[in-house]
Amino acid sequence: MQEVALILSYIVIAYMLFSSLSYLGLFALAYGKVKKENKLDKRESTEDFLRNQSTYPVSILVPAYNEEVGVVSTVRSLLALEYPEKEIIVIDDGSKDSTSMRMIEEFKMKKIPFAVRTHIETAKIEAIYQSSIFPYIRLIKKANGGKADALNAGVNLSSFPYFCAIDGDSILENDGLLKCMKPIIESDGQIIVTGGSVRIANGSTISRSKVELVGLPKSPIVLMQIVEYFRAFLIGRLALSHLNILLIVSGAFGVFNKERVIQAGGYNKNTVGEDMELVVRLHRLLREEKSKQRIEYIPDPVCWTEAPESLEVLRSQRIRWQRGLLETLWNHRKMMLNPKYGSIGLFSMPYFLFVELLGAVFEFIGYFIIFGGFFFSLVDPQVAGVMFLVTVFYGSLISALAVLLEELTLHKYPKVSHLMRLYFWALTEAFWYRPLMVLWRVKGIFATFQKKAHWGDMKRKGIST
Repeated sequence: MQEVALILSYIVIAYMLFSSLSYLGLFALAYGKVKKENKLDKRESTEDFLRNQSTYPVSILVPAYNEEVGVVSTVRSLLALEYPEKEIIVIDDGSKDSTSMRMIEEFKMKKIPFAVRTHIETAKIEAIYQSSIFPYIRLIKKANGGKADALNAGVNLSSFPYFCAIDGDSILENDGLLKCMKPIIESDGQIIVTGGSVRIANGSTISRSKVELVGLPKSPIVLMQIVEYFRAFLIGRLALSHLNILLIVSGAFGVFNKERVIQAGGYNKNTVGEDMELVVRLHRLLREEKSKQRIEYIPDPVCWTEAPESLEVLRSQRIRWQRGLLETLWNHRKMMLNPKYGSIGLFSMPYFLFVELLGAVFEFIGYFIIFGGFFFSLVDPQVAGVMFLVTVFYGSLISALAVLLEELTLHKYPKVSHLMRLYFWALTEAFWYRPLMVLWRVKGIFATFQKKAHWGDMKRKGIST
């Protein structure tokens, strides 16, 4: 038993060192991209596009399921967006609360006759409403079919060549859509998808659907999610986007070429990771066509969203995310290590399999060996000690680098004390937060084979007044 444990120890140590070096490599790429971007006058360039009459019109799709607390705030923030031409479509996917009623009352909506173009099959559309105050705001009431089905219904009803998908509990900064569309316009359509940064709104002062003062929450659980988002967006997505091998555009905020999405078959209703699955399918389509079109992450446009404050809700969310990752990799397994798909098949897909998915399994074994080594002499305590140090380095120091990168890019947190608190909690990650994430991610792998796909519930407090 001890020999097996020792062999596993060396495998896990080697794996964590490899993963740490991978993250450091991604950090170096992201840092290089950040230095280049910081030399540009971003405000001046977006103002030019605001006055440009050739800017593509955009349909904003807001899928909503039991979002009575936040949906009106989200739509208000979309009304304030600096963008020449837009339409806002809220899709109520069979909510059991007052989501639709809140929309109808707030925006004086009336039922209108409809004939929806069925580019993509969806659950039954029950009614469509239009605002008498803002005619470009519409509400779709439909039978429950899941988030992917709701988005597909929005795609069918949308009028414009590009659509922006945003969660029903989120708030976009005023120039967020313009910044996301800017690279698409500049590339003359060569960029078909862009994704912005998602930031956690808990602890910030938000009034009239606008972030008035950025702050930090008191809850350590939410603070660690902020650090985690830094790592995922500013290291992972920025670096992978630079190499044109980005596989995830957040479902909370992304802009898509509608024609390409319809060509790919729309959102997949049979997975809980519909956002990642669509992006992978689009990459697959582009590679099979030998197209030069790209998918990019743009760090500057920011979408604020409400994060889970309870361990129960956070657990459900992370199990769902891990399950979505596994489902996507399995559905597109023919791309794995396949030269036909270039760097997507040879690097990005293996990276998400071995680092993002199976990393939880290796770390779980590592925690088991560390515990067994210190308390039950399962392995030499020195080996357990080395593994413990590698684990701390793997989690906490990478997260601390992510906090540094946030300060170099967006400067969203105005006080030095904010960054100091985030640094402190980042360094504690390996001692409490990461083991929880590892446990739930492992459960997410097993959950893939057990449950039917569904939205997932989260109790909202609301992020705007």
